[in-house]
Order: sequence, then structure tokens, then C-alpha cells
Amino acid sequence: MNNLSLPSMIGTKLFTERAVTIYLPFVYGHPDEFTQYKMNRDIFQIVHSLIDEQSVQQNERLDEMLGTYEIKTNERSVLSIAFSNYAIYYKAAHGLTIMKSLTFDTETGKSFKLRELFKPDSNYIDILSEKVKKQISARNVPVFEPFTTIRPDQDFYIADKALVLYFQLYEITPYAYGFPIFPISVYELENIIAEDGPLAKMATNT
Repeated sequence: MNNLSLPSMIGTKLFTERAVTIYLPFVYGHPDEFTQYKMNRDIFQIVHSLIDEQSVQQNERLDEMLGTYEIKTNERSVLSIAFSNYAIYYKAAHGLTIMKSLTFDTETGKSFKLRELFKPDSNYIDILSEKVKKQISARNVPVFEPFTTIRPDQDFYIADKALVLYFQLYEITPYAYGFPIFPISVYELENIIAEDGPLAKMATNT
């Protein structure tokens, strides 16, 4: 049996400093040290990019910052992780959470952009946008204005056999709604997914 088809081993490091608490995942025990290094480098970079993004209000006093993560998929050589960073500053009415994610091929350590999940010239933007529109209508999602299209680099993660597109707080819906999340079954996308990509691995029944 190929060990790389097994779930990746994930540990957690805890960083604390004054009002800041960050839980940082890391991959360990991988048979290829360079592949493991690439994944951990990308994880470190995205966690710190969230910290930096929250720090745009650095002229104000930080009351609390909490960074956490969730493993969305860890099977079939696919590792997909969602990272969140919550921060609240002095005198702010409420805090703000930012979410980002990474999806890896654990055999190579490659992290994927949305376009790389699909065949070239697959028109994935229009196809995914139409599926998001239908979900907004069916679920009565309270959008600020009629939804038109996702971004080419739309935020996503993979959860089991679904591609999950999501938007940031305030991006298309009021803050009280939370994160607008739109799961799309991989079986609805079989005609356009890249044959060697992570969605194809999730779509197989073996």
C-alpha cells in the first residue's frame, strides 16, 4: 500500500503573545522532507498573512486576536485546510473574522489555485457562478445586490466530495449572515475538472 494515500499527520503549535493566540497546524512524518517543507511553508505564510491583514488597524489597541484552523479534507493525497483569524480592537463595535484556505496534493506538496482544479478553457468561472446564483436564490441568501460572478481566484476548500466556495464577511452579505458558503458536489463538475487534480481524486469511487 502506498503510504502517501494515507491521511497526513497534522500537529498543532500554539503561539501566544499578549492579546494574540494563534493555533498553527503543521505536517509531520511525511516520507519526503522537501514536500513536507513546502506544505508547512505555505501554511506558515498564510497564517502570517492573516495576522498582517488584521493588523491594518495597528494604530488602534488590539484587545484580542485568535487564529484557528479546521481540516476540511485529509484523504486520497488531498489535504484541504481552512484558516480563520478573529481580531477585535479597542472601542470596535464587534470583532472581524477573516478566512483563507489551502488545498494541497500531499504527494508533491503543491497548493492549488481555483483555476488549477479545472481543465484549460473550461469556462469554470461562468459554470461555478451559475451554481452559486442558484443556491443564493434557493436558500434566500440576503445579498447586498444581485450576484453576478465569482472571482477567478475565488476562495475555496474541498470538503469530502464537494468543492466549497466562500466569501468574506461583508463581501456579498450583511455581517450578521456570517460567511456565505456554497458547496458544489464534484459530480456536478465532472466534465470540467482537471483529470490529475484533487477534485478528480475526490470524484473516484475507489
